[in-house]
Amino acid sequence: MKKIYLLSLIPLYAICFISTSCSSKKARADEPEQEASLTNKELIARGEHLVQIMGCNDCHSPKKMGPKSPEVIPELLLSGFPADRPIVQLDKSIIEKGFAIAYPDMTAMAGPWGMSFAGNLTPDKTGIGNWTEAQFKKAITEGKYKGLDASRMLLPPMPWINYTKLTDEEVHAVFTYLKSLKPVKNIVPAPIPPQNL
Repeated sequence: MKKIYLLSLIPLYAICFISTSCSSKKARADEPEQEASLTNKELIARGEHLVQIMGCNDCHSPKKMGPKSPEVIPELLLSGFPADRPIVQLDKSIIEKGFAIAYPDMTAMAGPWGMSFAGNLTPDKTGIGNWTEAQFKKAITEGKYKGLDASRMLLPPMPWINYTKLTDEEVHAVFTYLKSLKPVKNIVPAPIPPQNL
């Protein structure tokens, strides 16, 4: 009798397991829908939050020295290495010893790869103004320059390898935020190869 009773519970447990499993799958499937239901203002705020915690301002925003540390210049937010800034002649022996050298505001860095300059992420045509979201996704998650398949890889210190797991919704939020910024006309210099430093 006990055996029959226990056997009769198996279908009940199976139904409970299946319904629980399906409901958790449904909850996960609904998450992108919840993201998509954000208002444009909420989406921009989410993108701004992601840009802050991903450290994009660390390199892409020009800074001036504040009372305690470098501070972002608000009108140049995320506009990259300023085109009117002189490019400093480096002591190559430091790089040859394995060190990297950065401008004080981190918008340019030199190392074994040569010298790289942080790109303009504002919606100006000198920045990402002409980019599609697909290009942006390819650049940030696959490290392709300007998000183009046939282009070179992004140079250090761009940490694109850390962003390979961004979801489509996160990429969309970041892209929406960047497109909402004030456009800043700023043509960032091309990278300098190591032999030309």
